[in-house]
Amino acid sequence: MMAKNERGKLERRLVASLTHACEQAKPLLPGFCWLTHEVDYQYFPESLVVTWVFDTHPNLANALKGDARRCIDNLTAEALAEAGLDVGDVSRHLDFDSEDACQREHGGDWQRRLRAKTTRH
Repeated sequence: MMAKNERGKLERRLVASLTHACEQAKPLLPGFCWLTHEVDYQYFPESLVVTWVFDTHPNLANALKGDARRCIDNLTAEALAEAGLDVGDVSRHLDFDSEDACQREHGGDWQRRLRAKTTRH
């Protein structure tokens, strides 16, 4: 199990590297808004999930095709490597969502939505 101070350092590296990936993605992926991550350090790194959020479901569907999906995979892999992580197949650690789905299904409450998603993984 990872010590608390090690978790804090890793969390700061993850936030910084994922923020960088987010800023890189915005001009490349139409409708991309933001990303976040969830992790249970008791089950790390298996529990790490990076969620990419798009404005609408149609933009999300387009992002899951071809070059856009490869871009997401590459940006995520680079961010995790920058944070010092090797998770193997990065696609196992990715999730996708949209603002319109959160609004429709959870009234825009992202904390509740992400908590519900985390319990499904």
